[in-house]
Amino acid sequence: MSTPHRVVVAVFPGVDLLDVTGPAEVFSVANREMSGRTPYQVLLAGPDGGQVRTSAGVRLATDLTFDQVGDRVDTLVVPGAVDADGAPVIDPVVVDWITDTARHARRVASVCVGAHLLAAGGLLAGRTATTHWATADRLASDHPDVTVDPDPIYVRSGKVWTGAGISACMDLTLALVAEDHGERLALAVARQLVMYLKRQGGQSQFSVPLWQAPTERRDIDELRAWITTDLTADLSAAALAERMCLSERHFTRVFRKETGTTPAVYVEAARVEAARRLLESTDEPLDRVADACGLRSVETLHRAFRRRLGTTPAAYRRRFRTAA
Repeated sequence: MSTPHRVVVAVFPGVDLLDVTGPAEVFSVANREMSGRTPYQVLLAGPDGGQVRTSAGVRLATDLTFDQVGDRVDTLVVPGAVDADGAPVIDPVVVDWITDTARHARRVASVCVGAHLLAAGGLLAGRTATTHWATADRLASDHPDVTVDPDPIYVRSGKVWTGAGISACMDLTLALVAEDHGERLALAVARQLVMYLKRQGGQSQFSVPLWQAPTERRDIDELRAWITTDLTADLSAAALAERMCLSERHFTRVFRKETGTTPAVYVEAARVEAARRLLESTDEPLDRVADACGLRSVETLHRAFRRRLGTTPAAYRRRFRTAA
């Protein structure tokens, strides 16, 4: 039997509990599903050993101190922590250890705001990465050498994987299991954990209304709310500008300034979001889904899904259909 993959999870005061226990549980179930084999050995490593108090108040017992880990690391998992203001906690001691240990690891995976620790150590320079949607702008601002994509559940860039907000750590870990031992084992683990059967990394971690924070203009916020209630209407920039009593050029400039995107991109995102909900919850044929969401044709539906989610409507439905 081959040597188990040695998974080392960094833990430190204030670490998010689920960031640690979510991946550990996925690896544990993978061990049970391997019929007597133990493909993963999961170890918790902390700065000083002993117990670490997590953000939830639950204490975790570490297996090793940072100094005891050495260079035999297959997968280094880096969870995150936030302070009372919601800002990522960046401990220089933790960053230095992660940076040094990553050199020896076969792969490195951050969970949620753990991406900020990787970036602080230079491990994301020149790479595409994701993190919790609430701190994505901060990551991009603090580290302009990182291409931050706030939408996917997880992103792989070479040997470095980054995961999105909190519960997405389990989707990320399932992807690691699939890389090591194939899709069949990953799907078996997902069934045992009563998870979606392996959400694709390209699936959005949140819906259009969630990711669009309020703007400084109430009229723009009201327009965005109206768009989501009448997706089959004429939502061209010209029509929206007329509704706002502005010239099309001025409206487009104001909309981009307030939302960071163009009216066309926002409308397509809203229509794709509505199509996702229909594909997940109904058996309506694709032409009706396209029509109900204002995309009008199956061809347009396909193009929008490819562009925004990296998959097809049919493939999305096969994976995420939630009702009989």
